[in-house]
Amino acid sequence: MNLISKIEKIKNKISGQINFDENLSKHSWFNLGGPAKVIFRPKNINELSIFLKNINEHDKIKVLGAGSNTLIRDGGFDGIIIKFGKSFSHISLFDENTLIAGSSALDKNVSNFAFENSLTGFEFLSCIPGTIGGGIRMNSGCYGEDISKILVSVQVMDYSGKVRIIYASDIKFSYRNCNLDNNLIFISATFRGKRDTKIKIQDKINLLISKKKKDQPSKIKTCGSTFKNPENNKAWKLIKDSGCAGMKVGDAFISEKHCNFFVNSGSAKSEDLEKLITMVKNKVLDKTGIKLELEIQIIGEKI
Repeated sequence: MNLISKIEKIKNKISGQINFDENLSKHSWFNLGGPAKVIFRPKNINELSIFLKNINEHDKIKVLGAGSNTLIRDGGFDGIIIKFGKSFSHISLFDENTLIAGSSALDKNVSNFAFENSLTGFEFLSCIPGTIGGGIRMNSGCYGEDISKILVSVQVMDYSGKVRIIYASDIKFSYRNCNLDNNLIFISATFRGKRDTKIKIQDKINLLISKKKKDQPSKIKTCGSTFKNPENNKAWKLIKDSGCAGMKVGDAFISEKHCNFFVNSGSAKSEDLEKLITMVKNKVLDKTGIKLELEIQIIGEKI
């Protein structure tokens, strides 16, 4: 039984939205990407479990959050994209120092919630454009802070539809990475902060946002830092020192304000950005001997 037939068979068991051949460009900050064979928007955790148990297409499933860190190829995604909606974006207090957030909650919303409840430790999330689920997967962070420092546990579902809790102490985090299996879908997470005054917390948020505005471009079609910072180096500096500033392919170019930000100026193709990424990697390697590693993820099929 093919994928479409499997989905038609279980449609009456779920009320979540299922779309076929939906264009993915509106789901990526690059504003690029072809269609997905299937997009499933589960209404709740039970629907997600039913869907996964019946589909059995484990190699062709991808959870897509805010799309702030994803380049989707022009050929689209020949499989299932799972998109979580409002029912997975809840944020609530567990106790006076601990909050619970759904995996599709925006990082900045979690930061705001923590501020409103006088919890410090979450200020850096105000500068990160993604969701909690993606933040855990890549151990998102900035200005010396990251997700691993505040995470208590994460609720996950595997591709067989089973749910379990994994504690942060059992996860190996590293720079922009964690060792959790790719076949685990993040449902929600528990975080712990410390009590502080709103004035102090707001001051920290304002300082971080000010730094971000000074260092990084805004209001452009980009997914932020394209490459991870190599140990004891800054990717943007390696790119600039290797003579890559101002490089472009088609309508894809490198930001003048921050050389690690690659931009779609309006009508670029994903292919253009991918070519530009490869060119920069090669130039940096030739010039410095350092092999840059992607921070963004690239998914889908080439045309």
